[in-house]
Amino acid sequence: MRILSPAISQLARLRMGRIEYFMQYPLQVQQQVFQNLISAAQYTEFGKQYSFSQIYKIEEFKQRVPIHNYDSLKPYIQRLMEGQQNILWNTPIKWFAKSSGTTADKSKFIPVSVESLDDCHYRAGRDVLSLYYNNFPDSRLLTGKSLVIGGSHQVNKLDSESDSYFGDLSAVMLQNMPFYGNMIRTPDLSIALMDEWEEKIERMANAVIHENVTSIAGVPTWTLVLIKRIFEITGKDNLADVWPNLELYMHGGVSFTPYREQFKKLIRKPDMYYQETYNASEGFFAAQDVIGEEGLLLFLNHGIFYEFMPMEEYGKPCPQTLQLQDVEMGKNYALIISTNGGLWRYLVGDTVQFTSLAPYRVRVSGRTKSFINAFGEELIVENSDVAIAKACEATGAVMNDYTAAPIYFSENEAGGHEWLLDFDVMPGNLEQFIDVLDNTLKSINSDYEAKRHKDMALRRPVVHVLPKGTFTDWLKSKGKLGGQHKVPRLNNERQHVEEILKFAGITGKI
Repeated sequence: MRILSPAISQLARLRMGRIEYFMQYPLQVQQQVFQNLISAAQYTEFGKQYSFSQIYKIEEFKQRVPIHNYDSLKPYIQRLMEGQQNILWNTPIKWFAKSSGTTADKSKFIPVSVESLDDCHYRAGRDVLSLYYNNFPDSRLLTGKSLVIGGSHQVNKLDSESDSYFGDLSAVMLQNMPFYGNMIRTPDLSIALMDEWEEKIERMANAVIHENVTSIAGVPTWTLVLIKRIFEITGKDNLADVWPNLELYMHGGVSFTPYREQFKKLIRKPDMYYQETYNASEGFFAAQDVIGEEGLLLFLNHGIFYEFMPMEEYGKPCPQTLQLQDVEMGKNYALIISTNGGLWRYLVGDTVQFTSLAPYRVRVSGRTKSFINAFGEELIVENSDVAIAKACEATGAVMNDYTAAPIYFSENEAGGHEWLLDFDVMPGNLEQFIDVLDNTLKSINSDYEAKRHKDMALRRPVVHVLPKGTFTDWLKSKGKLGGQHKVPRLNNERQHVEEILKFAGITGKI
């Protein structure tokens, strides 16, 4: 390991030349990516349907190809999952990244091509290392191992006769990782790909405490659970005492703001750094290039062509989208991508704001839909509406309105969701209502189900029953009565929940 690390770190530094090229020539690089994608897919079924062979300009592409979401691409993806090929992309698709689903589905399955693995996800991983070394040239990051905390879905065959597989993106990446990648990561695959989280955390903690861990990569939720178990095993209360050479935590997927102070308490080390990334099943989009400053460098040469939809266009029959040269700082844009995995004009569901235009840096500002994603649970309002309806039906309740927000991790408790409920007719049994709500969410959202497993990352919902009409009275008190003003059903921020509880004179938790 010590022999290889100088060579690998040198390669990471050399990669900066290519990064600096797309930073300097962003429009030209994106134009080339666009042309490569259209050329590669012109003889696929999708490419023939939209006459890719006759598309030469970006505007022609936007005129011919409608914006898609998962539901509209699902018929193509379903055929890929059945083994048909050359549908969305011109090379075989045998892997699918599983993540939380849409209104109709518990999970969605994003096609993963060899190109999207190699030229997007793995390349982006190398770029993250390069950016880090560019900030800290004397880093000894690669003299040790990276602790990779994977996802919740193990790699599985689609069916007994199929040669196709699905799993968390992290599991798919680990299963296909080049040999040198496996040499610098821990734990081994037999643990990393486990999907029973209680046993996985236990085995992972015992496997890694004796390793020379220099970096950690994972969502904050499971990372905190693992750290606390390591403390229980070792009797330590500072992760730097377990791993003296630890220097970097790479995080993404959810906002790190609520977790930052807690991590500082658990890792008391002056030369500990935090690097944010923006990656998803659909692609690896950006990463922090200046450690300690807001804004993630948009990766422009990773097989993804970007469009940006102003939020005032969202929901229109034929929404207009912008290219990089037309975006403005501080405006909310819905992110739309076309990729070397066969996603075409795909609405990711995230909104971004640009924090810099030279180079292009973004921050994730929210979702196009009401949501909670504080722990990687990706709970959308379609999920909560279904769950509330089921709970009302089971208990004879009638709901006026509701809202929910996250309760973040404390030193002694897992995170959770706090629900404020305004009933027209109270449920016959409130505890039953909460159980049906919780179990329905588990049944329709696989990421919520994984986080709720044995209360390890998410505890049972915390519920407050409000006096009837509280939401209306609260909006009236703020001068916001009217159709255009609504209490958000789901919100990743807690401010409105705390304000409403205070307004209703409610303290404590049920």
